[in-house]
Amino acid sequence: MEKEQVLTRITDTGVVAVVRAETAEKAKRISAACLEGGVDAIELTFTVPGAHKVIEELAATYQNGEIILGAGTVLDPETARIAILSGAQYVVSPYFDPNTVKLCNRYRIACMPGCTTIKEVVNAMESGADIVKVFPGELFGPKIIKSIKGPIPHAKVMPTGGVDITNVDQWIKAGAAAIGCGGALTAGAKTGDYAAVTDMAKKLVAAVKEARGL
Repeated sequence: MEKEQVLTRITDTGVVAVVRAETAEKAKRISAACLEGGVDAIELTFTVPGAHKVIEELAATYQNGEIILGAGTVLDPETARIAILSGAQYVVSPYFDPNTVKLCNRYRIACMPGCTTIKEVVNAMESGADIVKVFPGELFGPKIIKSIKGPIPHAKVMPTGGVDITNVDQWIKAGAAAIGCGGALTAGAKTGDYAAVTDMAKKLVAAVKEARGL
C-alpha cells in the first residue's frame, strides 16, 4: 500500500489504536479487538516484548488491507528500519528525531514524530513528517491544536495521550486530523475483556464521525 493510501486510511477513520501490552499474545488480541470495532490503524509499540515479531505476525495475518499497521515508541532510525522490514506501514515516535524522519522518507513510509512546540512542529514538517503527533496531549488539552493551527493552518496533527471518549469530539473539532488512543481504548484487556475493547473502538469511531458532522 502506498504511503498516501496509508495516510488517507488513517485520517478517514480518524482513530489510531496505541497498543501496549505485557505479552505478544495480548498485543495481538488487543489488535484484533480494535479491528473488530472498526479501528483499522494499529500502532504496535516497541514496548511490547518482541514487538518486531508481533508486527511480522500481524502483517502475515492481515494481508488483504484489513489493517493499517504501524510501529510506535520508535526512538531511533535503527528501530524504524527494523519496524519497516517487519511490515510496519507507518512509524510513530514520542519525540522529533530528524534521522528517523529521514529514514522513513527514504523508504516512503509515513512518519509521525512527537512535538509540543511550534518550533518542533515546523522543524518536523520541514524534515518531511507527514503528521505531527502532539504528545503528551494531556499536558495541554485540545486548546494546543488551535495554538498550532493558528500560525500553521496547514499542519496535520494527531494528539496522543489524554484522549478518550469524553473529549474526542473536542480534539477533532479543534482541528486534529486523527486521534491516538491507548489506555482509554484498551483498558478492558487488563481483565481479559476484549469485547470491551471492541465496544470502545466502535464508540471512538462513531464519536469522530459525529464530531466531523458525518
